[in-house]
Amino acid sequence: MEIKKVNLKEKFNTFTAHWTPKIVGELNQQQVKIAKLKGEFVMHHHENEDELFLVIKGVLYIELLDKTLEIKEGEFVIIPKGVKHKPYCTEEVEVLLFEPASTLNTGNEINDLTVNQLEKL
Repeated sequence: MEIKKVNLKEKFNTFTAHWTPKIVGELNQQQVKIAKLKGEFVMHHHENEDELFLVIKGVLYIELLDKTLEIKEGEFVIIPKGVKHKPYCTEEVEVLLFEPASTLNTGNEINDLTVNQLEKL
């Protein structure tokens, strides 16, 4: 097994599509993913998985049922399983996601934004 460092800037430079997570690492049945976000996503929840959003670049908003969170560069939030949430942003945001490998990006909502097979970078 080769141990390699990951350069996030280089990885983010390999794609332009929004709302299409890419796998950049795996550990303990968890996946480290990166994604570029812009615009609005869909309100959804994950039945069995917690989800960590770490903002690398930009400002991400996550709408919950009772409030909206503002996550800035260098900040992260953990959305517990079962909690409805809708990420959105006005300008492009780069995020690192840390979640179980079983996590579907749109959770309980299957639609045009659902990505079933994630690309490994």
